[in-house]
Amino acid sequence: MKIGADPELFLKDTNGLFISSINIIGGSKSKPRPIRDDGCALQEDNVAVEFNIPPASSIDSFLESINYNLTFLTDEVKKKGLSLAIVPSAEFSKDQLEHPHAKEFGCDPDYNAWTRQVNPKPFSKNKQLRSAGGHIHVGFDGEKLNPFDVVKAMDVFLALPSLELDDDMRRRELYGKAGACRLKNYGIEYRTLSNFWLTSDKLKKWVYNQTLTSVNFVREGGYFSNAQGKVIQHCINTSDKLLAKHLLAEYGM
Repeated sequence: MKIGADPELFLKDTNGLFISSINIIGGSKSKPRPIRDDGCALQEDNVAVEFNIPPASSIDSFLESINYNLTFLTDEVKKKGLSLAIVPSAEFSKDQLEHPHAKEFGCDPDYNAWTRQVNPKPFSKNKQLRSAGGHIHVGFDGEKLNPFDVVKAMDVFLALPSLELDDDMRRRELYGKAGACRLKNYGIEYRTLSNFWLTSDKLKKWVYNQTLTSVNFVREGGYFSNAQGKVIQHCINTSDKLLAKHLLAEYGM
């Protein structure tokens, strides 16, 4: 099994204002900008910066690739008088949102693993709100695992405890609902977490280990019922920290 990631983050100027990444970072969804020949790459995604890492088969490799991208980005944008902002949501001034790419949302649909239905296209009454995800990719390497079961387990082992670690309440107006995922030919892309875990090596390692725990839970025949799923979804979608504590205690965590 291998674990990858394509987190997003924002740019700020010296006055603390959020700045669009468009025409600053380069790269796109269809043609990322390589920064190392092993798969580390950058791209502009709406007004955010997104980076990609190669699939990792060890926690050390995962951590090294994440930190390489962050260091590269920090050094590059510093030359332009900018800095990285690792926050899950941000409001941009209207002049930063004039480019057509800044108005693109949900180009590729994602699914709710609990309902197996396509999630609605993102919408917020606040047209200046943008969000940054911390998406996790899991490759099963030919294992016959139910991808939706893995996503459900990641909701429990990652998303529920993240409610205590991630104080942002606005990102879920756009993205990050429970069970959010995309199916890939190698496995799944888990899209519920924000980028909060990029802020420390401890959290990066926690994400890697909790992802392993989720997969092993499914390997060993673990599952969550539809009734449990309704409560889990409500908890995550409403960012109910108290309910999350009760659920984690119930599940022995």
